[in-house]
Amino acid sequence: MWKRKPSPLPSHSGSSAEADAAIWLQQRGLILIEKNFRCRGGEIDLIMRDGSDLVFVEVRLRTRSDYGGAAASVTISKQRRIVYAAQYFLGQHPRWQNSGCRFDVLATNAGTGGVLEWDWLRNAFLAY
Repeated sequence: MWKRKPSPLPSHSGSSAEADAAIWLQQRGLILIEKNFRCRGGEIDLIMRDGSDLVFVEVRLRTRSDYGGAAASVTISKQRRIVYAAQYFLGQHPRWQNSGCRFDVLATNAGTGGVLEWDWLRNAFLAY
């Protein structure tokens, strides 16, 4: 019987990557509004403000790039769930309803050494 070798544990988990991503974006001038916003139809990792715009950020961490890497893992289905959650957020927070909005992806393909190098995809997709 063939047994697969267990993969080494990544040095970062999804939640620590999200915390690192929030700090990284704050160092670039964005202001954190909310982390891990969830509703029945979706979730948003980070909601931030960039000037007068709201930025809905999906954070993606991949330890392997066999299937296209972190950025490629944000599928159309995932995008729809993020857009739905963003619409729900705006419905629950009227003060932001007249703000410009964009959807960013902050992706990293974690390599060895535990240092994350971010690929920031601004306006990664549009709300349909």
